Amino acid sequence: MNTESHTLAGLQRPAEIRVDRWGIPHIKAESEADLFFVQGFNAARDRLWQLDLWRKRGLGLLAADFGPGYLAQDHAARHFLYRGQMAVEWTSYAPDTREICEAFTAGINAYVGLVLQEPVRLPPEFALFGTQPSRWLPEEVVRVRTHALTRNGASEILRANVFALSNAETDLLRANIEPPTELKVASGLNLADIPIAALELFKLATAPVTFEPARLQAGLEDVWKWVEVTDLGDIIRATTEEGSNNWVVHGSRTDTGRPILASDPHRTHAVPSLRYLVHLQAPGFNVIGTGEPTAPGISLGHNGTTAFGLTIFGADQEDVYVYETKPEVPDFYRYRDDWEEIERVSETFHVKGEAEQTLTLSFTRHGPVLYENPEKHLAIALRSVWLSPGSAAYLGSLSAMRAMSVAEFGTSLSAWGTPSVNHVCADTQGNVGWFAAGFTPVRPNWNGLLPVPGDGRYEWNGFLAADELPHGVNPEAGFVATANEMNLPADRALDAPTIGHEWVEVSRATRIKSVLADDQAHSLQAAITLQTDVTSRPAMSICALLDKAVAARPKLVDALQSALDVFDGWDHRLEAGSAAAALFEVWWMKHLRPAIFARIAPDPAVRALLMPGDVDVLLGILEAPDARMGDDPTEARDALLFDTLMAAFTDCKKRLSGDPMQWSWGRLHQMVFEHAASRVMREDAGIWDVGPLPIGGSRSTPMNAGYRMSDFQVISGASVRLVMDIGEWDNCVCVNTPGQSGDPRSPFYANLAKTWASGQYVPLLYSERRVAEETVHHIRLMPA
Repeated sequence: MNTESHTLAGLQRPAEIRVDRWGIPHIKAESEADLFFVQGFNAARDRLWQLDLWRKRGLGLLAADFGPGYLAQDHAARHFLYRGQMAVEWTSYAPDTREICEAFTAGINAYVGLVLQEPVRLPPEFALFGTQPSRWLPEEVVRVRTHALTRNGASEILRANVFALSNAETDLLRANIEPPTELKVASGLNLADIPIAALELFKLATAPVTFEPARLQAGLEDVWKWVEVTDLGDIIRATTEEGSNNWVVHGSRTDTGRPILASDPHRTHAVPSLRYLVHLQAPGFNVIGTGEPTAPGISLGHNGTTAFGLTIFGADQEDVYVYETKPEVPDFYRYRDDWEEIERVSETFHVKGEAEQTLTLSFTRHGPVLYENPEKHLAIALRSVWLSPGSAAYLGSLSAMRAMSVAEFGTSLSAWGTPSVNHVCADTQGNVGWFAAGFTPVRPNWNGLLPVPGDGRYEWNGFLAADELPHGVNPEAGFVATANEMNLPADRALDAPTIGHEWVEVSRATRIKSVLADDQAHSLQAAITLQTDVTSRPAMSICALLDKAVAARPKLVDALQSALDVFDGWDHRLEAGSAAAALFEVWWMKHLRPAIFARIAPDPAVRALLMPGDVDVLLGILEAPDARMGDDPTEARDALLFDTLMAAFTDCKKRLSGDPMQWSWGRLHQMVFEHAASRVMREDAGIWDVGPLPIGGSRSTPMNAGYRMSDFQVISGASVRLVMDIGEWDNCVCVNTPGQSGDPRSPFYANLAKTWASGQYVPLLYSERRVAEETVHHIRLMPA
């Protein structure tokens, strides 16, 4: 066993970190203050480069380290910082939030001090870029908002652009609306005046940090060339396709009589992982699970009495406002019967190699200004729950993770602001529950789906109370599952305040609920199998349509026989080794789906706004073709199936080989965890990357494995997986990816990647005995 000891100023009593053989730290302290101090110290020990980069990105401090190519991103990020009263903010999550954040950041700073004293500990990225880690202030934990997922400001701007070029029916190809509702353009508003460019600031503020030689070498004259550092499609995917699965099964439907809870949040993959597994123990407090390394506590896991997991819930937390600005004086915008001045805030930005720069941030009463056009007397701003106290991502966990029952857990969620989520939970008394949570604006006179004038006619009337959001305890079905689908209760009143109308496709939820409904004795292994299930609903649906088309037109399919042979006997599972899976995904994503768009939306400018499209709407068009497909919709649909399948078969022969027996989905569909610095490393380029790892699945399968349209490389999916046996806590299992550590030199940097890719798990140990048995690294911490 490796051992080390440190004496730390700020620590009150001795504490310890025991790292098990999978890289999961088990932290023990004699008080909660010391516990969160050591959590911060440990997070920096494993993830210092990540923590430092996230802080500088969120606060708009990148240019000081990396030069003028990052100044535009800094400028964008500062627009979305929390700028309200800190006294209100500190009391929004838990009574002791401030004390926790002070301890947590003091622990981070203690490790920063240690690595500056002992540079050998400094992660190698700092040497590569010639930078140093910075110390944190407690308020920086809560002021940064742009790491959280919210919605649907970007969709409003996209919808406005589609409406300006086409119509509401066409826009449904991009994003279906559930529950259905009438879309009315507000009086006095011209949607054609709202450009896609209005998304630029938001895109840049929420973009990850990228490193390219040209960007690092940019001068001040190039600052505004670096505003398109992320594709629009990345923002659409982040707000509409990143999600999660979770479910909880009552003991009456498990093989042990104890509840089982499973949760696997899906996000864009990265190295190091977005999530970090940790065990936190102090007198009266003993929690284990995962959260984001920049935040104290955990947001998924258990506390020895109550277990909890989450998925994204589709509450609409943003609105786009369009203002009439005063002719000749564009600093003023109309509000009610008067003119209000746009607030212009000058801020200083340090820039590597250059003098300090002063840039202006602009705000209306509703939020940051995204776009201005003085010639059209127009300004556009975004209102987001981000600007409200209590909306730092996942910080509501500081209350929720301490709940000692399902009922107490539900009560705690009044402190949950962002992201809006479906929580599932279970306790050792056998109760199970589901609670949607998150700040949800009350819109008295509109539905939040299109931009509205900012002249005072469209104002929020606070947020829905937590108990007005969907919830339930001990459901009659014996289980509850969520996967970002539309899950508002069917009996919700039509005149009830709007919650949201945009959701992720129903494929994952349909499959999970179907399996659970048929499973009368759910087990841990069954939960593991379901989390890694690769059954494709689109494949089942489209192949059934293909079979009917072939049966109806046998004389037309001779040329297709080789392709049909690949599908013969296929179970519609997107296994990594499956030839049929490879053919289907190439067909569906590269040929059939684009052909549907081309038929129904012939204008290329419109199609560019619709991609990648709403899966449920597209499947509905294939299953029930209408006049948009042609004079004989069914015949046109079948011809489309045949033509695109033949094209996909030819495409696969080019991509894979001429022999379908040699094809496999995993040859195309591979995970590469690319380190952000790989593109600028002159020597050993790619040495910090992990992979490639062939895996199955797609965005439509419970084992979510979203990929780039260009080359099928996997880019999103389960960042971490947990399956919990309520009450028998050492039976719980988990897997992070690619590893726990962010330091490429650590044995825990990529040790879990193959385990994750193969659908396997490692123990999530909780008892003193089992933690002691598996400890491989012991860190003793003593107060100065």
